[in-house]
Amino acid sequence: MEEYKYLDKDIQNEKHLSALNVPVEIPISELETQINAKIKGLIYEDKSYEDDDRDNLKAKVWKLSPIKMVALESSFLFEVPLKIWVSAGYNVSPLGINMSGYKDTEFSIRIRLISKIGLTPDWTVRSETYVDSYDWISEPNVKVAGINIPIKSMVSRLLNKNFDKITEAIDQQVAENIELKKNVEVAWQLAHEPVMLAKEFDTWLVIKPTGVTMTPLLAKNGVLRSVIGINGYTQTITSVVKPPKPEIPKLPDLKIVDKVADNFKVSLISLVSYEEAGRLATARFKGEKFSFLNGQYQVEVTSVETYGQNDKLVIKAGLKGSINGFVYLKGIPYYDAVTQQLSLRGLDYDLDTRNSIIKTANWLLQGQFARMMEKKMVFPVGGQITDAKKTIQQALANYKVIDGVLIKGTLTEILPDKVYLTPQHIYSVVFAEGKVNLRVDGLKSF
Repeated sequence: MEEYKYLDKDIQNEKHLSALNVPVEIPISELETQINAKIKGLIYEDKSYEDDDRDNLKAKVWKLSPIKMVALESSFLFEVPLKIWVSAGYNVSPLGINMSGYKDTEFSIRIRLISKIGLTPDWTVRSETYVDSYDWISEPNVKVAGINIPIKSMVSRLLNKNFDKITEAIDQQVAENIELKKNVEVAWQLAHEPVMLAKEFDTWLVIKPTGVTMTPLLAKNGVLRSVIGINGYTQTITSVVKPPKPEIPKLPDLKIVDKVADNFKVSLISLVSYEEAGRLATARFKGEKFSFLNGQYQVEVTSVETYGQNDKLVIKAGLKGSINGFVYLKGIPYYDAVTQQLSLRGLDYDLDTRNSIIKTANWLLQGQFARMMEKKMVFPVGGQITDAKKTIQQALANYKVIDGVLIKGTLTEILPDKVYLTPQHIYSVVFAEGKVNLRVDGLKSF
């Protein structure tokens, strides 16, 4: 009896756990340019002469020249030149004459900052910036009636109290110019988009993402790099129309990992109809004769039909000669990766056939008939798989999803998966393994 566990549509439900990589590359020079474009002119102004320390100063601070930036692993090193204007109050009594008032001076310093960068689960970039050191480019100098007013220590206290305004400005610009979440959401949305892999085979790649991981942002050779991994299940679907896009869940929380998996799997499907399998087998066996017990008995194959019974392929062979009628054999189909053929293992007589043979033609069991059938019942499906791999490889080599978004990948190893029997076809499913990247322009430079 014909029995089937699967329908044709069930074959396309096979899923492979895969990782779609999204490289992140941010040139430090671009980040430096953006920070300089945003931090310019007057940075802060202290309008009060009186403060808690009674320094009797007011000040204005400007960026003197472009900020220089160097990145090393997970740290940024900033060199910030500043021009500072100070109005200092004085009260002196040269030659017994009391003199008081305010005197202006300008000077410049070079601050060195260190910023540690990190990421929060909601994809926000956080940096913690602190002052490492500073030196005087030109020192503050106030003279009244030829007398130097010692304001350097007062200015130092003023600077130390207000450095947080510089570090806050740096932290704000780092966060604004490494805006990952918006671009990762684009990649997350696009990962759900069905991709046409092979038009001639009506083959689509569908990914069902399940989570996102990311390696720490680390700088090397002037580029801040990371890899985002969109993990999920891949399906290969055959359809003349584009499969519907699934409902897209919100972007999951970020998980930081040391390494993002890069294994990507896609199914390659070849199929043979039972009619075609029977036609090929009949052409191969029809007219072939077999002798048993030193020629006492002979049979000739007249026809071969095939169909499925759950996980086994049934071969209905017509015989004439010392026995006339049909014998039924069953074996487990599998894809032989070495020969690239659909083959059978464990081929033997069906139980009812065996019982009948024992009663009427026991000699048929002693020959090589079943083993010969197993050896020769092969179907060359490797060509279909090779063509499918080649076509899919071409699609993955440089597939433009939309402007600014490319899929780039390579398929390497082909590994056997399973053979499925449906009411119409024998399916050989293998999967090709490789690496696939989703390149988003916004995640390469800012």
